[in-house]
Amino acid sequence: MMRHTFSSQIASVALLSAAISSLAGCAAGPKYVRPNYTAPPVYRGADNAQISSQSATSLGDEEWSRVFQEPELQDLIRKALANNYDVRIAAQRILEQQAQVRIVRSQEFPAVTVGGTGVGASVPSSLGVQLPSPLSAGALSVSASWTPDFWGLYRRQTEAARDQLLAQEWARRAVQMTLVQQVATDYIQLRALDRQLEITRETLRVRQDSVDLTRTLESGGSVPLSDVRESEQLLYTASSQIPQLEEQIQQQENALAFLIGENPRPIAHQDPNALAPPPQDVPVGIPSQLLERRPDIQESEAQLTAANAQIGVARAQFFPNLTISGSAGVGGDSLSSIFSTAGKTVYGIGSLTQPIFEGGKLRGQLALSEATKEEMVLNYQKTIAGAFRDVSDALIASDKQRTNREEQEKLVAAAQDATRLARIRYQGGSTAYLEVLTTDSNLYTAELNLVNAQQNEALSLVQLYSALGGGWQR
Repeated sequence: MMRHTFSSQIASVALLSAAISSLAGCAAGPKYVRPNYTAPPVYRGADNAQISSQSATSLGDEEWSRVFQEPELQDLIRKALANNYDVRIAAQRILEQQAQVRIVRSQEFPAVTVGGTGVGASVPSSLGVQLPSPLSAGALSVSASWTPDFWGLYRRQTEAARDQLLAQEWARRAVQMTLVQQVATDYIQLRALDRQLEITRETLRVRQDSVDLTRTLESGGSVPLSDVRESEQLLYTASSQIPQLEEQIQQQENALAFLIGENPRPIAHQDPNALAPPPQDVPVGIPSQLLERRPDIQESEAQLTAANAQIGVARAQFFPNLTISGSAGVGGDSLSSIFSTAGKTVYGIGSLTQPIFEGGKLRGQLALSEATKEEMVLNYQKTIAGAFRDVSDALIASDKQRTNREEQEKLVAAAQDATRLARIRYQGGSTAYLEVLTTDSNLYTAELNLVNAQQNEALSLVQLYSALGGGWQR
């Protein structure tokens, strides 16, 4: 009978709490409205014949494995996404924020605790003490406390915590997008260094032949010693470039090893298509789609919604705060009487507090939250503007770098022919070695510049893919 009465009392408290909860009003604070931002009708730079801006499809919607199809590069990107420290740190931050959401949300619910005490003693009969042996006493209690969320204080705090969780998720995707871009960029730069090293070694071989020729001619009295020295200058100019290029290659390998979460080591880089011209019919989609695709824009908006919720938190602090607590328990001076109905106790307490004067603290908190939201609005709009600029820059680079590479190819062809003709004239005695020196130097520079142009054109596709919000899709 006692247990039934005790359970009924607990149920009554629970029903009372539910009734009070149903009376809770709407959460304080403004409802979130996305700030206006006028997207351009088309991207600047998308008006050339090689870019399609009319289709709703976009390069940014493609998975990275369909954009970067070189097997070596794909293997590096997979390892980076699995092992890169920045990606793992971003994932850990999500777990931290998930725990923070649970902590904040717990304030919306009653806190219930159970406690008990007990004491026992065995008194020797030789002491002559007239007490039962063993002497026992104990108590068991259940207590609960709850602050009904009338004004949405806790709900707004939970909302802000969840928005921050969403921001962390988009931040992780932004890290993935940036990582794919970094790996692809470093790999293309590594292949460009490989190509420059090949050109330098081939140039070194040709210049060694030229040194041998001038030495032979000088020993026969056909040319002066100055021609030998000038040919040696060309030789040593090329040979001095080799260790510098080898240094850059090994350091670039270390950079890639770090991105994939490994210690410095050699990296496979033999794919012949890394510097191939990218496709010219790349779709970029509609500019307004960029707001939904770019993870940095989504992260910025999640931070904005969290700031909006914090205004509700600040406003709710102006209203009265009701706290309800209650406790029920049983006890006795012996084991047999602990659960006796005669030893039961039940009490409840309610307290209501209303801020009157806090020296401007509450108004300061509200002003701070409102100012923070306005900052987040500006940050959101700035992020969007930066995204449109990134796409435009990438489109312009895609067009201009292709033209630059085509002109550099013509320059290399002309320099090769000029060098060939200069050597023929020199061997025939029709010109001085200075012409050979000049044309050979021009050719070497032109070939290295062509590699740079090929690298920049290949990187323009990486830049465009990242600017369009590609790289985080699975």
